[in-house]
Amino acid sequence: MITLLPMTEAQLTAFLDPAIAEYARDHVTDGQWLPEEALELARRQFATLLPEGVRTPDHHLFTLVNEAGQEVGALWFAMQTRQGRPAAYVYDVRIREAFRRRGYASDAFAQIERRVRDLGGASIALHVFGHNEAAIRLYTKLGYAPTNLLMAKRLDPSG
Repeated sequence: MITLLPMTEAQLTAFLDPAIAEYARDHVTDGQWLPEEALELARRQFATLLPEGVRTPDHHLFTLVNEAGQEVGALWFAMQTRQGRPAAYVYDVRIREAFRRRGYASDAFAQIERRVRDLGGASIALHVFGHNEAAIRLYTKLGYAPTNLLMAKRLDPSG
Protein backbone atom coordinates (compact mmCIF):
# COMPACT_ATOMS: atom_id res chain seq x y z
CA MET A 1 0.00 0.00 0.00
CA ILE A 2 1.22 3.47 -0.79
CA THR A 3 0.49 6.87 0.65
CA LEU A 4 -0.15 9.93 -1.50
CA LEU A 5 1.67 12.90 0.02
CA PRO A 6 1.25 16.41 -1.37
CA MET A 7 4.24 17.18 -3.56
CA THR A 8 6.60 19.92 -2.44
CA GLU A 9 7.99 22.48 -4.85
CA ALA A 10 11.40 20.72 -4.66
CA GLN A 11 9.78 17.36 -5.46
CA LEU A 12 7.94 18.98 -8.37
CA THR A 13 11.22 20.26 -9.79
CA ALA A 14 12.73 16.75 -9.53
CA PHE A 15 9.59 15.26 -11.13
CA LEU A 16 9.42 17.72 -14.03
CA ASP A 17 12.83 17.12 -15.63
CA PRO A 18 12.26 13.43 -16.46
CA ALA A 19 8.53 13.94 -17.11
CA ILE A 20 9.17 16.69 -19.66
CA ALA A 21 11.98 14.74 -21.35
CA GLU A 22 9.84 11.60 -21.63
CA TYR A 23 6.85 13.57 -22.93
CA ALA A 24 9.06 15.14 -25.60
CA ARG A 25 10.49 11.73 -26.61
CA ASP A 26 6.99 10.23 -26.81
CA HIS A 27 5.86 12.98 -29.19
CA VAL A 28 8.93 12.38 -31.36
CA THR A 29 8.37 8.60 -31.32
CA ASP A 30 4.76 9.11 -32.41
CA GLY A 31 5.87 11.41 -35.22
CA GLN A 32 4.06 14.46 -33.85
CA TRP A 33 7.10 16.64 -33.11
CA LEU A 34 10.55 17.08 -34.61
CA PRO A 35 13.42 16.08 -32.32
CA GLU A 36 14.96 19.55 -32.40
CA GLU A 37 11.74 21.23 -31.20
CA ALA A 38 10.32 18.58 -28.87
CA LEU A 39 11.96 19.54 -25.59
CA GLU A 40 11.01 23.21 -25.89
CA LEU A 41 7.42 22.37 -26.87
CA ALA A 42 7.12 20.01 -23.90
CA ARG A 43 8.55 22.62 -21.51
CA ARG A 44 6.04 25.19 -22.74
CA GLN A 45 3.09 22.82 -22.30
CA PHE A 46 4.10 21.94 -18.75
CA ALA A 47 4.66 25.62 -17.88
CA THR A 48 1.21 26.47 -19.23
CA LEU A 49 -0.41 23.64 -17.26
CA LEU A 50 1.37 24.40 -13.96
CA PRO A 51 1.91 28.19 -13.92
CA GLU A 52 1.84 28.26 -10.10
CA GLY A 53 3.73 25.02 -9.54
CA VAL A 54 2.24 22.84 -6.80
CA ARG A 55 -0.20 25.65 -5.96
CA THR A 56 -1.81 25.67 -9.42
CA PRO A 57 -5.58 25.66 -8.80
CA ASP A 58 -7.40 22.36 -9.41
CA HIS A 59 -4.14 20.47 -9.94
CA HIS A 60 -3.29 17.72 -7.48
CA LEU A 61 0.35 16.62 -7.36
CA PHE A 62 1.48 13.81 -5.10
CA THR A 63 4.61 11.93 -4.18
CA LEU A 64 3.92 8.21 -3.80
CA VAL A 65 5.50 6.71 -0.69
CA ASN A 66 5.53 2.99 0.15
CA GLU A 67 5.21 1.29 3.56
CA ALA A 68 8.97 1.58 4.08
CA GLY A 69 8.84 5.36 3.61
CA GLN A 70 10.54 5.21 0.20
CA GLU A 71 9.48 7.61 -2.54
CA VAL A 72 8.37 5.22 -5.28
CA GLY A 73 6.83 7.64 -7.75
CA ALA A 74 4.59 10.57 -8.46
CA LEU A 75 1.04 11.25 -9.55
CA TRP A 76 -0.55 14.34 -11.09
CA PHE A 77 -4.20 14.92 -11.89
CA ALA A 78 -6.41 17.94 -12.36
CA MET A 79 -10.11 18.49 -11.82
CA GLN A 80 -11.91 19.79 -14.89
CA THR A 81 -15.44 20.06 -16.19
CA ARG A 82 -16.43 17.52 -18.85
CA GLN A 83 -19.95 17.35 -20.23
CA GLY A 84 -21.00 19.80 -17.53
CA ARG A 85 -19.80 17.57 -14.69
CA PRO A 86 -16.67 17.54 -12.54
CA ALA A 87 -14.11 15.06 -13.83
CA ALA A 88 -10.45 14.30 -13.30
CA TYR A 89 -7.76 14.20 -15.92
CA VAL A 90 -4.62 12.23 -15.06
CA TYR A 91 -1.58 13.98 -16.51
CA ASP A 92 1.05 11.61 -15.20
CA VAL A 93 1.62 8.57 -13.06
CA ARG A 94 5.27 7.75 -12.73
CA ILE A 95 6.67 4.80 -10.81
CA ARG A 96 10.44 4.71 -10.41
CA GLU A 97 11.97 1.83 -12.32
CA ALA A 98 13.25 0.02 -9.22
CA PHE A 99 9.70 -0.11 -7.83
CA ARG A 100 7.73 -1.17 -10.91
CA ARG A 101 5.60 -4.32 -11.10
CA ARG A 102 4.73 -4.22 -7.39
CA GLY A 103 1.18 -2.89 -7.71
CA TYR A 104 2.02 0.70 -6.79
CA ALA A 105 0.41 2.19 -9.91
CA SER A 106 -2.78 0.18 -9.39
CA ASP A 107 -2.86 1.27 -5.76
CA ALA A 108 -2.33 4.90 -6.78
CA PHE A 109 -5.25 4.72 -9.20
CA ALA A 110 -7.51 3.20 -6.53
CA GLN A 111 -6.62 6.08 -4.24
CA ILE A 112 -7.22 8.77 -6.83
CA GLU A 113 -10.61 7.24 -7.61
CA ARG A 114 -11.57 7.83 -3.96
CA ARG A 115 -10.17 11.36 -4.03
CA VAL A 116 -11.95 12.21 -7.29
CA ARG A 117 -15.25 10.93 -5.86
CA ASP A 118 -14.66 13.06 -2.73
CA LEU A 119 -14.13 16.06 -5.04
CA GLY A 120 -17.47 15.33 -6.73
CA GLY A 121 -15.91 13.86 -9.86
CA ALA A 122 -17.96 11.63 -12.12
CA SER A 123 -15.12 10.24 -14.25
CA ILE A 124 -11.38 10.01 -14.76
CA ALA A 125 -9.75 10.43 -18.16
CA LEU A 126 -6.17 10.11 -19.29
CA HIS A 127 -4.06 10.01 -22.43
CA VAL A 128 -1.71 7.20 -23.29
CA PHE A 129 0.69 7.13 -26.22
CA GLY A 130 -0.09 4.29 -28.62
CA HIS A 131 3.41 2.83 -28.33
CA ASN A 132 3.18 2.54 -24.52
CA GLU A 133 1.88 -1.01 -24.40
CA ALA A 134 2.62 -1.55 -20.70
CA ALA A 135 0.53 1.49 -19.74
CA ILE A 136 -2.29 0.43 -22.07
CA ARG A 137 -2.37 -3.01 -20.40
CA LEU A 138 -2.44 -1.41 -16.94
CA TYR A 139 -5.21 1.04 -17.77
CA THR A 140 -7.28 -1.67 -19.45
CA LYS A 141 -6.87 -3.89 -16.38
CA LEU A 142 -8.07 -0.99 -14.22
CA GLY A 143 -11.25 -0.57 -16.29
CA TYR A 144 -10.27 2.29 -18.60
CA ALA A 145 -11.51 2.07 -22.17
CA PRO A 146 -10.69 4.07 -25.31
CA THR A 147 -12.97 7.05 -25.90
CA ASN A 148 -11.37 7.95 -29.24
CA LEU A 149 -8.43 6.70 -31.20
CA LEU A 150 -6.00 8.71 -33.32
CA MET A 151 -4.24 6.55 -35.87
CA ALA A 152 -1.53 7.29 -38.41
CA LYS A 153 0.35 5.48 -41.13
CA ARG A 154 3.90 6.46 -42.04
CA LEU A 155 4.54 6.36 -45.74
CA ASP A 156 7.75 5.20 -47.32
CA PRO A 157 8.92 8.20 -49.39
CA SER A 158 10.25 5.88 -52.10
CA GLY A 159 6.75 4.56 -52.72
